[in-house]
Amino acid sequence: MFPIFRTVFGLVFGWLGARLLALLARLHLAPNPEQKRTTRRTFVRNAALGAVGVTLAELGAGFYYFVYPNKTGAFGKKLNVSKSDVPKVHGTPYTDIPGKFYVVHTPDGVLALYWKCVHLGCTVPWKAGEDHFHCPCHGSVYAYDGQRISGPAPRSLDYMTVEAQPNGDLVVDTGKIHQRALYEPSQATPYKF
Repeated sequence: MFPIFRTVFGLVFGWLGARLLALLARLHLAPNPEQKRTTRRTFVRNAALGAVGVTLAELGAGFYYFVYPNKTGAFGKKLNVSKSDVPKVHGTPYTDIPGKFYVVHTPDGVLALYWKCVHLGCTVPWKAGEDHFHCPCHGSVYAYDGQRISGPAPRSLDYMTVEAQPNGDLVVDTGKIHQRALYEPSQATPYKF
């Protein structure tokens, strides 16, 4: 059925296109017979130059949008975490999907852990039954505070800058990601709510 449709479509619209181009050619002709007509060589040259120009314009536009991509989404900005979402000390971590982080509450304060494994970049989920973060790709294991326990990961999970607001809400700056070898109490933001 498809070849028949294509043939009929080509006959109808091919004829219509030819008639339209012939009409445009008649309108293009000047009433002055002494005016020089366009030769085939000039037409082919102009068509080739036009095709090259269109192709270069498309490549230029594509290159521009590739080099300067639009930043979409919440990652890379400051995000708010309400007081009700902050877990209790050693409670189940709060997962913020747009910001790509977990909020954990240690006795020293709160941490926003970047959920990307430092080994090869896989997303590291929280395993509630084991009270650890387990990387599903290569088996790296991280403690509640993000400290590396085992696996091929070379260091602990990265963390983000956290500010505690007077009302108990948190502001997590997902644009400021810090690397660390081990957990230190100074990495946690004090939280007394």
